[in-house]
Amino acid sequence: MLDLSREGDVFVLRMTAGENRFNPTSLGALNAALDEVAAADGPAALVTTGEGKFYSNGLDLDWLLGPGADEFPAFVDAVHRFLGRLLAFPVPTVAALNGHTFAAGAMMALAQDVRIQRADRGFFCLPEVDIRIPFTEAMAALIQAKLPQPVVHEAMAFGRRYGGEEAVQRGVVNAACAEDEVLPAAVAAAAELAGKDRATLLAIKRTMYAPALALLEAR
Repeated sequence: MLDLSREGDVFVLRMTAGENRFNPTSLGALNAALDEVAAADGPAALVTTGEGKFYSNGLDLDWLLGPGADEFPAFVDAVHRFLGRLLAFPVPTVAALNGHTFAAGAMMALAQDVRIQRADRGFFCLPEVDIRIPFTEAMAALIQAKLPQPVVHEAMAFGRRYGGEEAVQRGVVNAACAEDEVLPAAVAAAAELAGKDRATLLAIKRTMYAPALALLEAR
């Protein structure tokens, strides 16, 4: 489901469960990986990526609206906490968007410091308006903290899909490149940032994103 490896100062977290949807098992594994990265000594940075067609398609709705229905509020709170943790993670983070990046998967990408998307295929999208699941206040705060206007409105209210080149033009991601260059570019970007002082970076992130973090961590 997850594979965490290290290339020099860069940890590479690969999500390998197809659409990489969030449920208690996958969220627990993601948090355990963050624990390992946070505990590492010395310079470090984190790259997250998926495989094949998907980075992540967000919440596991089959579980959440079926067997996990009774856990819906508690699980959404757990997702909030995970997003908040990633938003204020004490080492630099880079999302290597190898494929479709939808809903909470897109929020996971937004919570990171840098985003590099595949240029030729795959979309970045917040489709909640089309699947009839309104954003929570905490999720909206995260999105509004990371996307420029008027992209926030069209992304949230209309569920617009952004391919790699348009995503760069609209300020959704930092760069777009060919499929086989996405991960190497992300690792290179992360390596350049790995020497940042953790305590200082953490303090800056917590100040920059204080309103969003207050909502994400309150749950």
